Amino acid sequence: MRKLDYNKIGQRIRQSRKAKGWSQGELAEKCDISMSFLGHIERGTRIMSMDTFAAVCESLGAKADELLWGIPEPTETSLSGVWGHTGAKDTDYDSYTMYTKIMKSVAEIMSEA
Repeated sequence: MRKLDYNKIGQRIRQSRKAKGWSQGELAEKCDISMSFLGHIERGTRIMSMDTFAAVCESLGAKADELLWGIPEPTETSLSGVWGHTGAKDTDYDSYTMYTKIMKSVAEIMSEA
């Protein structure tokens, strides 16, 4: 099993916050935590609860995989590049979703071996 890197998680949270043009105070308020605690989270010096992590994800509109592991959410542009189409269709997305589920399962099996 992979170990969480809290420094990298904090960096991703900071990058996502800054991409939205928010101050630490703005994100902290949305997550109902202190600005000081958010600073610690972004520096990786404190570990947040699952409730706080969920609030951060929801406030930033980010997926957990994106913040935990740096796995971005696929966009239509990336899907069209993967499947070789100019515009992604629902069936393309369904195929991509199935592909990612299979690959995640393979990765889990490989990490257990």
